[in-house]
Amino acid sequence: MNRFERRFATGLRAVAVGALSLASPDAPADTKAATKPPTMQQVIEASKPADWRPLDPQNTLYLDLAAGRVVIELASAYAPLHAANLRTMAHEHYFDGLAILRVQDGFVTQWGDPDAEDKAKARSPGKASRTLAPEFERGIGKELSFTHLPDGDVYAPEVGFSDGMPVARDAKAGKTWLAHCYGMVGAGRDVAEDSGSGAELYVVIGQAPRQLDRNIALVGRVVQGMEWLAALPRGSGPLGFYDKPEQRTSIKSVRLAADVPESERTPLEVLRTDTPTFTALVESRRNRRDDWYKVPAGRIDLCNVPIPVRTPPAKTGG
Repeated sequence: MNRFERRFATGLRAVAVGALSLASPDAPADTKAATKPPTMQQVIEASKPADWRPLDPQNTLYLDLAAGRVVIELASAYAPLHAANLRTMAHEHYFDGLAILRVQDGFVTQWGDPDAEDKAKARSPGKASRTLAPEFERGIGKELSFTHLPDGDVYAPEVGFSDGMPVARDAKAGKTWLAHCYGMVGAGRDVAEDSGSGAELYVVIGQAPRQLDRNIALVGRVVQGMEWLAALPRGSGPLGFYDKPEQRTSIKSVRLAADVPESERTPLEVLRTDTPTFTALVESRRNRRDDWYKVPAGRIDLCNVPIPVRTPPAKTGG
């Protein structure tokens, strides 16, 4: 169980308990005054099974390190070409035995082929494409869910969540794009826009570098196992690259969950972001009423909204 799971474990055990006992609009004034708005834990406790969705094995990657497993959900609706290429790379075992090359403090952890610059030694991507059309943004479509955040944004006219992914959009331009929040995974590229195939990937481990939005294709986000990527030793070379091969962390494998025997998968459910429960969760974070907080902020940044993940509750007989 990782730190995020431990944080919510107590509340998640009580998911089936039922709705929160909150004062109704018709309650006496003294009752209303004594009733605090729900905390995030209470919102989760009151959630229903339909508020959660399982990860799709065809859209989930397992990055396995000696220390543990990193679970990545692909953003197929926003980067379909990259998602398909990464599935192919997983089938081809492209990443198996490669390494984490760079850990830049407050920025990113990056992995790929240490010999990528040496054509004689570089690993072939097999059937995967070496170049891809840039998927920095896409059109706003009716098929995309969008849960709007009310507090505005520095980088975009609107921000919110779409199928669990932090997104920004410009309705006038008809464009939407993924945002560089903590845990988001992107495809490193060279100067050419089509040079980011997914052969080198990075994950955001620091304060959200939103200036990268619409300049690099984001391909998904880590839903579990960030500790294995964020707590690695920082590289001492330029941009956080490791100076010596022995400093690198070896990658055991990157596999598509659908290709892993069911007994070896990591069963997870993610809180849906298109439900009243998620809206209530956002509000609980915008206006913290925990005893420790004396002054609620009254607003929240896109990248400060957590997306709870849990192991599915055990089914009870009846």
